[in-house]
This record gives sequence, structure tokens and C-alpha cells, in this order.
Amino acid sequence: MQSVCVDAVMLESRAAELAGRSIKGETKRAWIDLAISCIDLTTLEGRDSPGRVRSLCAKARAPLPGSDAPPVAAVCVYPNFVRIARDALAGSSVRIASVATSFPAGQAGLSVKLADTEQALEAGADEIDMVIDRGAFLSGDERCVATEIAAVKERCADRHLKVILETGELGSYTAIRRACDLALEAGADTIKSSTGKIGINATFPTALAMCEALAAFFRRTGLRRGLKLAGGIRTTKQALGYLAILNETLPPQWMDPYSFRFGASGLLDDLLLQRERLRTGHYTRPERIPKD
Repeated sequence: MQSVCVDAVMLESRAAELAGRSIKGETKRAWIDLAISCIDLTTLEGRDSPGRVRSLCAKARAPLPGSDAPPVAAVCVYPNFVRIARDALAGSSVRIASVATSFPAGQAGLSVKLADTEQALEAGADEIDMVIDRGAFLSGDERCVATEIAAVKERCADRHLKVILETGELGSYTAIRRACDLALEAGADTIKSSTGKIGINATFPTALAMCEALAAFFRRTGLRRGLKLAGGIRTTKQALGYLAILNETLPPQWMDPYSFRFGASGLLDDLLLQRERLRTGHYTRPERIPKD
């Protein structure tokens, strides 16, 4: 697989142009609902508790009680909370995602990473968010990275595997593109930008680079693979910018929760506030929005 050299100036210019487009009227309303339906509502904190996870699941099912706001795509938790989420989401369309493979650093042996994955799968996770070994990738050991992705995908079988690249640690857009290509070839169902645990997370240029990798993979193989953007996405304006990039670089079928996700916690509240403002002409009372 030949490496692609990415022109940083061109990429950043194009990303700024696409993300800066004005989205208005019915398109804005539709895209806000799409953004809500594409959220992996996430809690990955040391203070997580069964009660907090149940509260998050209730919000995932009904983001704004009494409205027609859609449910989110999934709830994302640590493996030890998957059973609690499974019970809380029974009968709903909301999926359960679990981080695994020694999240967020990914610094463990393969046997530990596979055991972490199996715990989540056995508890009922529909989707696994794994992290790559960035140390191996940056030192040139791509075979190690590919082998681990393939091994985790084998354990996941028909359940969805998202591969977190932690793009903020990779150093260049060319390295990000290389990591995307490597993950897709190794079996990732979705490539994900970030853990949300470092200072540099999702950015518009990174999203564009990842979209271009997905488009190239689709042209080469005919296979549709997904994109998840995570970390620091908190406002409706940001979300619409990312959707504009997606819409301009990939075919229309990517604009759905199967192929696209936002990994977020705070984003949902702003989307709901903006949704109600467009619907009624004024912001809803903050107390109407469930706490997570």
C-alpha cells in the first residue's frame, strides 16, 4: 500500500472553505436532527457510576422529552458499564459502544487488549472503540498496528469495530492519512479521530483528510467504511461544519448514523437548544434538557 503525501496548505484551505459554508433554513433543521441521530453519547470518566450511566441512557433514548427530537445513535461507556447500559436501553434503537484495548493509551500486550475487548462483547456491546498503538505506528512498526486491528476485528466478528487513531499525536496530515489507510486495510469498520483525552482532538482539516481516505478506499474496494469524529466538538456550528465536509467529499449514503458518528457529551445540549430556537423562535428552558 503506497503512502499518500498530503499537502497541508491545500488541505487546511479546503477544510476551512467547506466548514465555513452557511447552512440555513430546512437544510439546517434537517442537519441538526441528523447530527443528534449520529451522536455516540459518551461518558468515559473516573467518576462514572451505575447511576450516571443510567441517566445518560435515559437522555440517549429521549434527548428532549415531549419533543420529536430523535434518539442518539449510541451510548459509549467503559466495558464494566456495558451490562448496565444494555439493561437501560432495552427495547430502544440506541446501540451500546464500549472502549477497549487499554483505552486511552493503548499501551498493553495484545492478550490484554483482546481480553478487554472480550469483556465488552460478552457484556453485550454492539460496537467496540479500540485504540491503536501510536508508539508502534510512529516508530514504523506498521505490521504490529495492523496485526492488532485484525485480531480485534476477528474477535468482534459481525459487531462494529471503530479504530481510534488519536490523530493529535501522529504529527502530520501525511501520517494521519497513512494511519487511516492502514486501519481500513486491516479491517476497521469505522476510523475515529480521537480519544478526547489529549489536547488536540478533531479538527476540520483532520476530518477532511479522513474523508479523503474513506473516499479512496471506497473507489478502490467498493466497500463503505465509517467515520467518527470525537473530542472538543461542543457546538452546533462545529457539527454543521463537519457535516458540510462530509457532504462534499463522500457520497450521500455517508450522511447517516451507520456511516458517521460524533463522539461527544456536551454537543447534544447545544443541538437541542438550537433545534428548539429554529422550531419556536426562542431557546428552550435549560431545565427541559435532561442532565447526564
